[in-house]
Amino acid sequence: MQVKEILAIKGKVLYTIAPERPLVEAIAVMTEQDVGSLVCFAQGKMAGMLTFREVLNAVHAHATQWRDVSVAEVMVAKPFCASPDMDMDELRRLMVEHHQRYLPVMEGGLLMGVVSFHDVAKAVLEEQSFENKMLKAYIRNWPEEKAD
Repeated sequence: MQVKEILAIKGKVLYTIAPERPLVEAIAVMTEQDVGSLVCFAQGKMAGMLTFREVLNAVHAHATQWRDVSVAEVMVAKPFCASPDMDMDELRRLMVEHHQRYLPVMEGGLLMGVVSFHDVAKAVLEEQSFENKMLKAYIRNWPEEKAD
């Protein structure tokens, strides 16, 4: 399975925020939309990625002053990205090696979507379920040997 197939299963809804926006606004969007990440865009280009990990780190680092922090101050400026043609095993390896639960999927300079570790787990489950059904159907239809 490829990343573009995971995106097809997931859907194409994207949530973004401008880097100059306050962190408190990003938290509101993430909470209201029930998402764990936002892609940060500036001048029509991806400028970074904000996940709940960066939010928690910012709250911890800035203590009571965290409301004064901008998204740009805490976002990952150059996140690792996946490509639509990337194999799912390569995607999982990239996510694990770089400790990223969310990866933007880029094709050239165009953002195609974001895949999460949850999306990958769901795709693996669906793929295994399909393969299991196919194997069971194959076994049920196995030709019986005729006795001579």
